[in-house]
Amino acid sequence: MVWIAAAKVDGRYVTEHILVVEDDRSTRDLIARYLIDNHFRVSTAVTGAQAEGALDAERVDLVVLDLNLPDQDGLMLAKKLLAEHDIPIVILTGRTEEMDRVLGLELGADDYVTKPFSPRELLARIRAVLRRGQGKPASRRAQGLRVYRFAGFELRSATRKLISPDKHEVELTGGEFSLLVALLNAPKQILSRDQLLEGSRMYDDVYDRSIDVQILRLRRKIETNPSEPRLIRTERGAGYYLDCEVEVS
Repeated sequence: MVWIAAAKVDGRYVTEHILVVEDDRSTRDLIARYLIDNHFRVSTAVTGAQAEGALDAERVDLVVLDLNLPDQDGLMLAKKLLAEHDIPIVILTGRTEEMDRVLGLELGADDYVTKPFSPRELLARIRAVLRRGQGKPASRRAQGLRVYRFAGFELRSATRKLISPDKHEVELTGGEFSLLVALLNAPKQILSRDQLLEGSRMYDDVYDRSIDVQILRLRRKIETNPSEPRLIRTERGAGYYLDCEVEVS
C-alpha cells in the first residue's frame, strides 16, 4: 500500500481522511495529489485487500472506490465495506453501464462518478457527501433501516417499499424514493431544488427542473388529488415541503 502524506492547514493535520482505492497508478496519484492540495489527508490502496487493511488500521472518513480491482469485484467490496465499516463511499469507475451505477447506489454507495472525470467535480462530490454526514449521530446502517410513517403511509427504507393507508404497495422509482426520503427527513421545512438534488443524490445528467418532474410523479402516487396537493406543498419561488407529521423508527 502507498501512503500519501497528510495535508496540513495552519501547521496542523486536517481531520478528513480519504482512502483512494484505484489500481491505475496515474489515476491514483492524480486523485491523491489533488485532494491533498485541497486540504485532505489521503491514503491509497491498489487492491481490495489493501483497502480492508487500511480501514482496519486507521479511521477513514470516506472511500473513493474503483470497481475494476485486480483481486476482487469492486461492487462486492463496496458491499463488504459498508456492512463492516459503515463508511461513505464514492464509486469511481470506467464502467458506464446503467446497471452498475444502479447496483452501486442500491448497495449504499453515496455517489457514482464515471471516467473520464474532472478532479474538480470529484472533489465537489466528496465534499457534498461529507457535508451530508455532518451532524448525524445515527449510523448510516441505522438510517438505512428506518421506517417512516406519515399520513397513513409507511416507507421502509431498508426494502424501499412504500405501503399505502389501504395496505397496498406503491411502486417507486429510485429517484422518487430518494426524493421522498429527503422530504421525510425534513418535514414542514421548505427545501430548495438544490437541497433536494443533494439530499436525493441525483447528480448525473440532472438539471434544476427535473426536481419538478419528480415531484409531479410522486404526487400522483401519494396525493388523493395530485392537482390540489395536501402532502407535498409548493412554496412559490423557494421550493417544496412535506406538510404532515412524520414518525421515524
